[in-house]
Amino acid sequence: MPSLVFRRVAGRELPTVARASGAVVWDTEGRRYLDGSGGAVVVNIGHGRQEVAAAMARQATAAAYVHGTQFTSGVLEEYARRLAGHAPGDCKRLYLLSGGSEATETAIKLARAYHLARGEPGRHKVVGRTTSYHGNTIAALSVSGRPTLQAPYLPMLAEVPRAAVPFCYHCPLDREYPSCTVACADDLEAVIAREGAATIAAFIAEPVLGASAGAAVPPEEYTRRVRETCRRHGIVYIDDEVMCGFGRTGRWFGIEWSGEEPDLVTCGKGMGGGYMPVGAVLASEQVVKTVEGAGGFVHGFTFSHHPVTAAACLATLEILERERLVERAQRMGERALARLQHLRERPAVGDVRGRGLLLAVELVADRAARSPFPRAQRRAENVAARAFAEGLIVYPSAGCATGTEGDAILLAPPLVASEDETDEMIRLLDRAIAAEFS
Repeated sequence: MPSLVFRRVAGRELPTVARASGAVVWDTEGRRYLDGSGGAVVVNIGHGRQEVAAAMARQATAAAYVHGTQFTSGVLEEYARRLAGHAPGDCKRLYLLSGGSEATETAIKLARAYHLARGEPGRHKVVGRTTSYHGNTIAALSVSGRPTLQAPYLPMLAEVPRAAVPFCYHCPLDREYPSCTVACADDLEAVIAREGAATIAAFIAEPVLGASAGAAVPPEEYTRRVRETCRRHGIVYIDDEVMCGFGRTGRWFGIEWSGEEPDLVTCGKGMGGGYMPVGAVLASEQVVKTVEGAGGFVHGFTFSHHPVTAAACLATLEILERERLVERAQRMGERALARLQHLRERPAVGDVRGRGLLLAVELVADRAARSPFPRAQRRAENVAARAFAEGLIVYPSAGCATGTEGDAILLAPPLVASEDETDEMIRLLDRAIAAEFS
């Protein structure tokens, strides 16, 4: 019988998953796959964690659903308390959601509500960056810098001012670090001057560029500089930790590498380890008190503040703490990045980069010029397909060089992956790249 599932990719026959454990997935034919991307950079604590399933079952048995305007739950309150100990800066107030795109939408609206509460109704713009990704809903896609994803929906998207992205390998300002003096940070100041600070509600940025630029790490000074700019102009700084958070970069939150503190944090993916669809906003006390003092936040979703979601997240947090997986991600990431360097021997490999266990290999047509392959050749997707055929799951990304062209392969395994498993992932990725360009 033909499948009635409306698949995410048309015309592709997919294997059926049977089970998964740690960093390994098996299909119903008995085939083994190393999960080199944690699905979509989601499975931080590993597959098959029975204690997470048990925690969800206990809560579902006790009370599976209550509306967030009618009840709270003990598990939600406990999770908020426990997570606050790891939150960056003063962003300790938890608004639990169902996904990263919801988190972006919520943060954008909360920034707007904050300025309304402060008596500045003219602040409505959100500054994004030229290469970025913040989600697939309309507002989240609007503030992103992903032309390939935005193209079908351009008439529906809001016009958004964008500052230069801190992506040194493909600098949008055609400069070289460090002689550039981090001109991309200065560009935010130029955008604010052009748009008028009194019109800008927020600036949104990932601490490490994820799917849009393949694990590109900004210059060390960048986050401090743009954070100071936002503070000086009264602009809410939204730190997008959907991909980077919950240990992925070797810190609980990626912004910790800079020592800076945001006003709002968006979360998702590894927050629940894939055991429940989840997202969240962590808000500073100043933002929350200001909004509540003006009558509250006009916003909500049916499944926000969900008790079973909170149970999954609390169990995930306990595993991250107990097994010290955040510290492990830093150690294993440094090891994996060092071993990935030998892929530079392949002529088509232009760059190898990342932080923690958020790593990437960029493929280029001309290494000296850093020029990408034509998009029609679909090199990232081809390499991912070859890797999958060899039993390795990776995450292909396109558009990092020009917005439409530029192929990167993300390697972001579960934080529990062993050294042997990680080494095997790298060998299989190397084999897939060699086969694609043989």
